[in-house]
Amino acid sequence: MEKRFSMKHSYFCPCPRGLETALAEEIAEIAINTGSTTLKVHNQVPGGVHCSGELSDVYRLNLHSRIASRVLMRMAQRGYKNENDIYDLTLEQAWEDWFTYHHTIRVDVTAVKSPLKSLEFITLKIKDAVCDRFRDQFTQRPSVDTRTPDMRIVGFLDAHNYTIYLDTSGESLFKRGWRAETGDAPLRENLAAGLLRTTGWKPGTPLLDPMCGSGTILVEAAQMLAGIPPGMQRDFAFEKFADFDEKEWQQIKAAVRPNPIPAEPTIFGSDISGDMVVMTRNNLQKAGITFEVPLKQIEAQEIKVPTQTAGVLITNPPYGERIGVRGDHRFEPDELAKEFFAAFSGTLKQRFAGWSVFLFTADLSLPKLLRLKESRKTPFFNGALECRLFRFDMVAGFNRREAAKPKEAE
Repeated sequence: MEKRFSMKHSYFCPCPRGLETALAEEIAEIAINTGSTTLKVHNQVPGGVHCSGELSDVYRLNLHSRIASRVLMRMAQRGYKNENDIYDLTLEQAWEDWFTYHHTIRVDVTAVKSPLKSLEFITLKIKDAVCDRFRDQFTQRPSVDTRTPDMRIVGFLDAHNYTIYLDTSGESLFKRGWRAETGDAPLRENLAAGLLRTTGWKPGTPLLDPMCGSGTILVEAAQMLAGIPPGMQRDFAFEKFADFDEKEWQQIKAAVRPNPIPAEPTIFGSDISGDMVVMTRNNLQKAGITFEVPLKQIEAQEIKVPTQTAGVLITNPPYGERIGVRGDHRFEPDELAKEFFAAFSGTLKQRFAGWSVFLFTADLSLPKLLRLKESRKTPFFNGALECRLFRFDMVAGFNRREAAKPKEAE
């Protein structure tokens, strides 16, 4: 066991598309901040980052990564021609070194440009190979549980190669363990964390989310400020591995040092819905936030700066019935939506001079609705939905121009 624990393994950390660079930077920071000399970042590919390290680095990644969706340990990779090649490589792996036939399993397969047509059949072949391996050795096999499996096995096929992974995370890492309540369409936690990193926001800088919904962005920011790792409140699949080192895991968690609580609030939120404000407050409490995060029930176009120091405003504006926008990212906004964004734009120009404003949306015409020119737009995917993070720099001249317009019109 000691030898395998200290062996180097290859890992793949998937993430929301658009956050690959942010994840690579985060993994490098985790290595530095936790004192790991073995965790190394290799290369970014669309949808994730390849890295390597010892088994203890799996513990660190799962505990500390805010952006990864999972941490997958590579078992093997080989070229393939047909489904039998996939079966054979899966059968060769020593699954019994990692878990037993008493554990339940689930198999997931993704493919990019694979000549094989049926992912369902490939999934079945991988499952058969794992079960046959156990049956051959122990005359018993693991059961399949697609809802809450102990172990997840992931197959990936490109045009030429088949890679088989063992998932070390269990449930997806965006499930932090604190969320009990959500709004209609909550932003996933790892996407919210990636957006915060992309804005350049740092703990201590004022942050405002004026359409906070169930509070995902605020909770992520508050945990960063408090120094609470995202995985502190949940369990992981690696805790069921045959050579799980409980002592090492407890030492890694014990090494976490919370940050001092700020004397004055720097994170602020508001929402038009009182129910959402209550939900956000509850979610902050469940996420272990003990300091004040001021929250208001107020329409977004009525907000005022919460602090004299300019900071970052970031929000995911609703594009649903609440402001009358319907459909996909080719929106035809109605009058209600146009009025809302015009009023919100006026508020930003008049009251938020010096602030950096970031709006994350699937509505690619949003700058036109705001009558603002973005200084940057960063593409992301929220699941399959193509989105943009628009940046608008509120320069001090805006409010003077706005104030001057009525006089010019006279």
